[in-house]
Amino acid sequence: MLRVDFNLVLTMINLVVLFLILRKFLFRPVMDIMEKREAMIADGLKNAETSQTEALELKNQYEAKLQGAKEESSQMIERAKQEAKAEYDRIVNDAGTEAKKLMQSARDTMDMEREQALRDMKSQVASLAVDAARKALLDSGHGADDQSVYDQFLKEAGDPHGRTEE
Repeated sequence: MLRVDFNLVLTMINLVVLFLILRKFLFRPVMDIMEKREAMIADGLKNAETSQTEALELKNQYEAKLQGAKEESSQMIERAKQEAKAEYDRIVNDAGTEAKKLMQSARDTMDMEREQALRDMKSQVASLAVDAARKALLDSGHGADDQSVYDQFLKEAGDPHGRTEE
């Protein structure tokens, strides 16, 4: 049968005491350290996942804002082009209107100057005709002098046909 020896009992007691001592001073602290490390790693992974989620959200917000900014800048450029075209058209229309006014003013001035020149010429012709008639009346009776009076008149008035004295 089985014989229990006192040494065997002491060895078993030593093993149980050793196990309890190791469990108290070695296994528990090691297990606590391992649990703490496991918790720390789990927190690190959770924080990394949270950070990654936040980064993706920020990236999506940034891309949305960037797209909005692109659309806004496109609208601003289009609006600026439309305003520039409207300003260009207004300036061209104003310039055309001003040019028409200047042309009409120049025509009016030219017409007035032509009319004034015609009046001056009529006045001079009338004055010359009166002078010629006066001379003709004073010298009436002298046929040769009539030709000289006529030549003198043409000399002073200017011959419109380009005749010169013969």
